[in-house]
Parts: sequence; C-alpha cells; structure tokens
Amino acid sequence: MTSRRIRIDVPALTRVEGEGSLRLEVRDGQLHELGLSIFEPPRFFEKFLEGREAEEVVDIVARICGICPVAYQMSALNALESLSNDSPGHWVQQMRRVFYCGEWLQSHALHIHLLALPDFLGFDNAIAMAERHPNEVKRGLQLQGLGNSLIRLFGGRSVHPVGARLGGFHHAPEAEDVRALIASLQQAQSDAADLTRFCARLPLPEDPQTFISVALHHTDCYAIERGTLRTSTGLELTADQFEQHFHETHKPDSTALWSDFNGEPYLTGPLARLNLNYSQLPPFLQQRLNEIGLSLPCNNMFMSLIARALEIELVIAEAIRLLQDYMHPASPFTPLTLQAGSGYGMSEAPRGLLWHRYELDDKGLIQAARIVPPTSQNQARIEADLHRSLTAFGLDNDEDALRLRAEQVIRNYDPCISCATHFLTLEKQEIE
Repeated sequence: MTSRRIRIDVPALTRVEGEGSLRLEVRDGQLHELGLSIFEPPRFFEKFLEGREAEEVVDIVARICGICPVAYQMSALNALESLSNDSPGHWVQQMRRVFYCGEWLQSHALHIHLLALPDFLGFDNAIAMAERHPNEVKRGLQLQGLGNSLIRLFGGRSVHPVGARLGGFHHAPEAEDVRALIASLQQAQSDAADLTRFCARLPLPEDPQTFISVALHHTDCYAIERGTLRTSTGLELTADQFEQHFHETHKPDSTALWSDFNGEPYLTGPLARLNLNYSQLPPFLQQRLNEIGLSLPCNNMFMSLIARALEIELVIAEAIRLLQDYMHPASPFTPLTLQAGSGYGMSEAPRGLLWHRYELDDKGLIQAARIVPPTSQNQARIEADLHRSLTAFGLDNDEDALRLRAEQVIRNYDPCISCATHFLTLEKQEIE
C-alpha cells in the first residue's frame, strides 16, 4: 500500500498575525486527514480591558487590527451604549455608517487589487502584476486611498483612528472638507462599476459547495454598522442571544479559537452578507447583478471576489447619499450615562460578523470582556473548504498547483492582511 503525506505550511490564519500550517495526509489517492494548525501569540486585548473605564475601550480596541479598527470601535460602542437609556442622535448614526463605509472601501480595494487579482491573472504578487496591469493596480490604490480619506474625515487618522467616542465623535468634519470628499466619491463611482465588471469577467473556478451563511440584517438598509443576526437556516437573533448558538473552542494543534454555529462550521463575510441581504441592495446594484449574471444566493466561495466589488459600489453610493446634505451639528456627540450590567454589540467588519460583550460594574469599570472576530469564526469553514476543494481539484496535481489552489481558497475568506500575502511554502513527502 502506498501512502503519501503532503504538508503545506502557510502564513497565520489568526486574527491579525501569527504562524500557521496546513497538513494534508493522502492515503490511496484519498485525503485521509487535513489539519489547519494555528499559532497565535497571546495578545491579551480582552484582559487589557479589565479594570478600564468604559470610555477607554473605544481607543484600545482600535489597536486590535490595523485594517479593521472602525469595526472594533463600532461593535464596542454598540455593546457599551446598549447599557444606556439614551442613544446617539440621528446625525451620529448616519456619520458612523459613513465612517464604516470608509473601512469597507479601503479593505475591499486592498484585498481585490493587491491580494486576490494576482491569483487569477497569473502573477506571484501585485508588483509583478503592475507591469502588465498598471491601470488595475492604480485603480486599487486610488480606491483604497479614498476609503482611508473617509476614515480620516471622522477618525482623525486612517490607521487606529481616534475620533470615535461614546455617544458619537470627538469632532465633526467641516462642510468644505465633506464637499471635497463627495466630489472624489462621485468620480470614483465609474471606477467601482468597472471593477465589478472586470471581476465578473475573470475565469473564477466553478466550485459549488454547501455552507451556512451568517450575517447581520436590517429592515431599512444593507446591514453594516448595526442590525440583527440572521442565518441561512432561518434564525434571527439579537446580540445578547449570540452565545446561545455560537461557541468558541480550542483545537489540540492550534492556539487560536475556532467557532461553530450549533456544532457546524459557518460562513461570515461578503458572500454571506449578499446571500442574506441581496434584497436590500439599491436598484442600481440589482441591475448590476443582472448585468454580470450573478444569481443569489450563491454557493461558490470564489464569488467572494465579486461580492467585495459589489460592496465597494454600495459603500461609495451610501457615503455620497449620507453626506450630500451634510450639516455641521451643534454637538458631535450625545452625553450618555451607562448602567452596570452586560452590554452586547455587533457589526459587520469587512471580513464578517464582529461580536463584543462587556461586563460593566457600578463604578463604570470593565470587569470582563469577550470579543469574537470574523477570522476565528471562519476558520472551521476554511478547513472544511480546503478539504473539499483540494479533493475536487485533484490531489495528484503537482506541488505548485496544490499550493496555489490552497492559497486561493484561503484568500477567498480574506482572513487578515498578514495571512493573505502571496507566499506559501509546501513540503511534499511520499512514503512507500
């Protein structure tokens, strides 16, 4: 009997950084065992928050991720502000959505142009791709820069922004700055539409599979900064019901947490959002779906690339809509008094659902915190996808082909900036 062992080592698939490896064991032409092993050094962010005043949380959690700081701030604010009898005003709610649109724009533009497109255009990295496709790379950098400008407008800076606070923002942008940014957003709309069409023309693999989609849903709009949790199995949950159905566990070969939904892997992120919320898309994007021939719900993870492009169009249009009648408020925040208790909050990071829980005492100090990011929620789904996708792809393919397919599958989930880079070492050993 011939036994072949294939080992693939990949960059970390953790929340932000770390080390990871993918181990494949093939026996008699069948994938006998697949293990996605994650090493994540202790980062202690949840412990850092214990004993802190509630007002400090917003700036601390912004440091968890350099790509999704707004997501961590908005989920934290949703959780903490649930402990108040008052709520931020209409202006704050609208501008928080604009703030979040900036993060989706910069993150999706970076992923599509610098991380994913080289896969499908036949290049090792974006620098090599730029020699043959300079306009595509330029477009990606411009869209990413525009997203950063939106974040900076409210956050003071685009990396680890400091503008958000309980009840609103520390400052309100000046009207002339808003008008200038609206003009840039309007100019970018044609580029965003071209990007969607470009992605739809790519030879994306046909790779149908079965999975559970999980995302926020809002009756009035495409859910970003708030909503109730919806699953493709028919559940609709509030933030305080999350822990009844979603669980985190450690695996023996991994230091990162893995999540399940009632014992099953599940998908969160752009494709899950589209699957559950496509009816909330504005009319021009409903037309775009017809134009590119994308039917929803969709069961091909490679269509996540197109989902991100569609969401870029969405957030540009949303930012324009929300800013076009901008007026400087009398105050950029509403003073809030928080009560002791458990606060729950969630929002949609670019990569998917981000859930927070905080225990606040009667002195306004954090006694306990729990944060469940989208990358850890998708890890079990990534492993299941790798097992099925590599088997369907063909385990007899050479090492380079197997490595590329594994990278492509992983990048569909855009787990983080560091773990989506274009290198993957592969060690293959055949044992007689």
